[in-house]
Amino acid sequence: MSVKYIFFSLISVFFILKTQAQEKKQIDYSNWKLVWNDEFDYKDEILDKEWISANHPSKSLYCSRWRENAVVKNGVLHLENRKEKRGGQDWTSGSVWTRKKFKYGYFECRYKYAGAEATNNSFWLMTQGPEPKEGKRFEIDINEGHFPNEVSTNIHQWSDFTIDKNGKKRHKVNHKVFSFGTKPDYSIQLETPVKTKKIRLVSKSQSKFHIKEFRIYGVNKSGNYPKVLSKTADNDIESLTNYARAKDVVIKSSGSYKNNNSENLLADGSLNTSWITQNKGEKWIEFEWKENRTIGCVQFINGWNDAKGNWHNLVSDYKVQFLEEGVWKDIAVLDVEKSYNFADEYHTYGLEWNEQELIFYFDGKEIRREENTFCHSETPIWLSLAIIKWSGTVTDAIDGTSMKVDYVRYYNKKQ
Repeated sequence: MSVKYIFFSLISVFFILKTQAQEKKQIDYSNWKLVWNDEFDYKDEILDKEWISANHPSKSLYCSRWRENAVVKNGVLHLENRKEKRGGQDWTSGSVWTRKKFKYGYFECRYKYAGAEATNNSFWLMTQGPEPKEGKRFEIDINEGHFPNEVSTNIHQWSDFTIDKNGKKRHKVNHKVFSFGTKPDYSIQLETPVKTKKIRLVSKSQSKFHIKEFRIYGVNKSGNYPKVLSKTADNDIESLTNYARAKDVVIKSSGSYKNNNSENLLADGSLNTSWITQNKGEKWIEFEWKENRTIGCVQFINGWNDAKGNWHNLVSDYKVQFLEEGVWKDIAVLDVEKSYNFADEYHTYGLEWNEQELIFYFDGKEIRREENTFCHSETPIWLSLAIIKWSGTVTDAIDGTSMKVDYVRYYNKKQ
């Protein structure tokens, strides 16, 4: 039963992503002329002819960055993470930018992520120096990649600031995140209903995560169940019971963030509240009843969404299981590191930048399009690896990992 379901789920994910990609524009290289590129097919010391390296600590990062951490070998640029005290910090990493500056065209980089949480694997453009003659000072993050599967695109306007009520300077930023192989809402319909006293979700995630709602439905003979993101889910289908909210249910967990005992928020019927896991160790939640329940569907909503509709901290691995004769058996399994691990496989990240638009690409397929209102001056190309506090837990697993860059290419539109 569970094997069939897992296979169906993976096929569904791949089909959805493929369908979405086909609806978007694909880059047509025949319309572009390659005018600058670096394939890194030279000795390490040659890197300095085309690139400048960071050699300093950074207050906003958990690492200092140095030329020694940018290493060219075997046709690949490695930006390396090392656990070593330098520049007043406990970690070092690498960041480089081109001596040459660029404007309008198609920019593309092929690279692998560093294989650990809390790493920021970036291909980006940013102006340097005083206010430009055209437009504003800006930053375009073609991709701030986060292990294992997240692509993050950002457009920053650095010329104008506002002061918030706490006295902090704020600038304008347009942010959009893409998580490949994961999503906020899961509806797991069982081909064969199960009878059990216990249902649980288990995750080996190193980072804490949120679950807004967890629903465990009885059998609906019609095969229809509520939409997961519905605010009125338990009332959508008459006579369908959500056993996660039964009077005799006991909800247990591996712990809660800051020990706030938020397990009751898993089934409070609100999409505005969440159970947040503890920081370390295996994460799990368990629902138990006094008598067997017949289960036809399990649903849950994970992550948190910002004001612009972006979802963050989506769970990249989980098992939903039921207890049968003292043994936990799988209902559904997701392990993104096996199916969408951007540290194991190369991907290309691209940007078409012209006077009117900014168009972002992943593996040659359009994923985002925005009006260009202020990005109108020359900029270097940047390649950067960093250790950060907002995308996972900093652990010794980071030591020795690297962002591996196969090439960087810049094209002009053919006349």
